[in-house]
Parts: sequence; C-alpha cells; structure tokens
Amino acid sequence: MRVVLVSLSFALLTVVSQLATATGLAVQPQAPNSPQKDSDSNITANGVIGEVKAIDATSRQLIVKTDAGSIVTVALEEKTAYLRLAPGEKTLTNATKIALGDIGEGDRVWARGKVADDRRSLPAVALVVMNKVDIARKQEQERAEWKRRGILGVITALKPENKEITISSRSLAGTQSVVIPVTEKVELRRYAPDSIKFNDAKPSEFGELQVGDQLRALGERSAVGTHFAAEKIVSGAFRIVAGTVSAVDADTGEIKISDLEKKRPLTILVKQDAVMRKFPAAGEIGSMGMFRGGPGTGAGPGGSGQAGGSGRAAREEAGTTSRGPAGGASRGGGNFQDFIERLPTISLADIKTGDTIIVSSTRGADPVRLTAISLISGADTLLSMVAARQQQGQGQTVPNPAVGLGTGIQFGIGLP
Repeated sequence: MRVVLVSLSFALLTVVSQLATATGLAVQPQAPNSPQKDSDSNITANGVIGEVKAIDATSRQLIVKTDAGSIVTVALEEKTAYLRLAPGEKTLTNATKIALGDIGEGDRVWARGKVADDRRSLPAVALVVMNKVDIARKQEQERAEWKRRGILGVITALKPENKEITISSRSLAGTQSVVIPVTEKVELRRYAPDSIKFNDAKPSEFGELQVGDQLRALGERSAVGTHFAAEKIVSGAFRIVAGTVSAVDADTGEIKISDLEKKRPLTILVKQDAVMRKFPAAGEIGSMGMFRGGPGTGAGPGGSGQAGGSGRAAREEAGTTSRGPAGGASRGGGNFQDFIERLPTISLADIKTGDTIIVSSTRGADPVRLTAISLISGADTLLSMVAARQQQGQGQTVPNPAVGLGTGIQFGIGLP
C-alpha cells in the first residue's frame, strides 16, 4: 500500500468535521501520553483510520490495524452508520450507505467514536469505508500516470533565488540535465528518515532539497526535454549499498551483509512494503524481453525485435556499449528504471547466504542499520555492468564496483 494511502487518509480526515456534525460528536484533540503508540497520527480521541484485518459479524466487531501498526478493536453498535466513499473523494457528498456485510478484510476504514483511554478500542458511531478493490484500481491509475508523465533523477544544482531544481536524468538516450521550476502550485513532499513508504513522504519546502537527493516528479516535459513543468515532486536522501549476504533471519525480517564498498557489516531491515526483485544472470537478460514494447518502438531497444535487444538495453544503460551520435543510443525505448521495475519480485525466503544484493534506503539515524525501500538480489551482473562503465570512464581497472554506486543506479524512490 503506497502513495494512494496518503490521499485516502487525507480524504478521510477531510470528512471528519462533516461526520462529527452528522453524528453529534465534537472533534477532540489527541490524548497525550496514551499507552499505545502515542505518535500514531491515525488514532485520535474520536476515531481511528486503518485497514480492516478481521471481522466478527457475530460479536459485531472489527479489528483495525493502522499504518503505524497499532491494533484497535472497533465495536459496532445497532445505530452505527456505514458509508462507502470512493478513493479520491474529499467530502461525504458522494458517499453511499452500505451494511456491515458490505465490508471486507483489506478495506480502508475510518471508525468514528470515542477512543478508550488505552487507545485499543472504541464503539463506532459511524464507519466510513473505502473498498480494497477500488483502492487497488486507484493505485494502478496513479502508477500509470506517474509512469506516463513522470521523471526520475538526481539533483545536481539548486537555485533558491528563483526556486529552480536541476536534475540529471538517465535513460537509454544518455544522461540529460533537466530544469524543474518550483512554483507555488507545485506539491513538494519528502521521504521521512528510516521510512520505506512513498505515502509516508511529508509536506516539504524548497529549502529542504539538497544536491545529491533523488527526485521523482509528475508533470509535463518540454518538447526539447530540457525543462519539466512539475505538479508534484517527491524527494529524498538515499543510501544505496551493495553487499554479500552473511545471514538471513526470517523471524525478524533482517539480513546481515558485508558492505562491498566500506568493508563493514550492515543490517538490512526488510518490512512488508519493501520491494524485492531478482536481477537475471548475464545469459538470461535477453531472453526475459524486459524492454519490449517500450515507448517509441515495437521491438527491443536494439531495433531488431529479437531477444538480444534487452541485453543490449541493459548494457547501454550501464554504459558498457557504444552509443550513437550525440551520446544517445541509436534506437530504443524505455529506460533503466523501467528495466528494474519489470524484474520479477521475490520474498525474503528467496534471499540466501552468499547472495550479492543491492539495497536502497533513506538515511536514518543508525549508519549500520538500513530499512530497505528496494532490494535487488543476484546483483553480480549489475555490478559488473557498473564496473565496466567506471573502467571506460577511468581508463583503468576498477577494483571495487560498489564505489559510487549511488550515483550510477537510481532506484530509491519507487512508484506509488
């Protein structure tokens, strides 16, 4: 569950005052020093927002889990009002009345009622529901829009006087500088430290941006591609590390690795929302057809329509093959980010001792403990590509392909 949860939470919170009026409950401030997750913003004195984890129709109870992990038991009274709201709606104008039987596990709910002092239960006066199927559909729509109208890059320059961002954006056509003006209408958000969720990104300001940050923006690119008119910008300070797995603990969700660059042990925490993928072996890249059907082409990036095009695409993006005029690939569609996002997903159980992995994480308080946003296993091939590019640029053998990894691979900010 990613960026769409932000809009869902905002939408549910927007209807608080309306529902409070309708039910006769006044909005109260959050109780201080509450026993269960005091910092959980999805629990207030008069309600809870979260996902339905269990339904007991006989005892008329719901178990709701907030995004922060708090568990709240919601008691359903005879007079409890049930309303369904479509994702994206910000008022109750288009809400429809439903029954208890219309609520399912996985639905997003806002339970309205007086929360107990221990913040573990409440009797619901009203329940506003967003259906999980509608949520998934909304997520897919948002992902498609960010793919179609989005740009990803690393900030290379900032102009505070006129609020302009310059990013370096990589594609199969090469690396290009793109200028992004930040007007008053642009929605700026930033990843929180130690957070792995797109939807945890907080409202931000231009002054928080830093050279070296990764950035993903939604908007329209100019005809020549040098400027980007942004509507939304999400940024973050990320670490990207590569290492060899020394231990995997499925119970705690922790992976121990030996950092290939700094030669020190690191602990990788893998939470439920982390995106884990498997990079193919060198001989398998072409057969997977990762880049087929990319923008501007009906075949692979090599233009031949054969499976080998995918291998060339990956090697070109890693800088291991020659390029066409003006530094661009002679033909092609898609980019390295697309390639990464098309890799097959895996689970923690697929990670084995001895595997080489690459991990992206926000910069947290503990430098030797990372919370994974994205993780790629089988990274030997990818590191070899990075090393080949570095060797071309330096004209010599590169002993450590993990050096400079963060500037060569961008997969910190995922899609919604």
